[in-house]
Amino acid sequence: MNPAALDPKSLKSFDEFYPFYLSEHSNRICRRLHFAGSTLALLCLAAAITLAAPLFILLGLLCGYGFAWLGHFGFEKNKPASFKRPLWSFMGDWVMYRDIWLGRIPL
Repeated sequence: MNPAALDPKSLKSFDEFYPFYLSEHSNRICRRLHFAGSTLALLCLAAAITLAAPLFILLGLLCGYGFAWLGHFGFEKNKPASFKRPLWSFMGDWVMYRDIWLGRIPL
């Protein structure tokens, strides 16, 4: 069955969810925006810790989700899975981020 045709709430584990998550990120620009947003979020987290400035955490969340949602609504033309499976979507963001760095997923 096509993972994109699934309802993410019907999936029972993250291992089942991740192929669905990847199918929702087939557009290269969407993946690039996710990657940029995640990188900026990490930099904001580092700044929050280094500078003891917790407002950078809020900025990091805005960067991470803002870039991702721009990718979904503007380029992928789908609704982010974070609306139905927020925890698994958050986990999927970081697994995809790692997989991009490892060359498993093209950027």
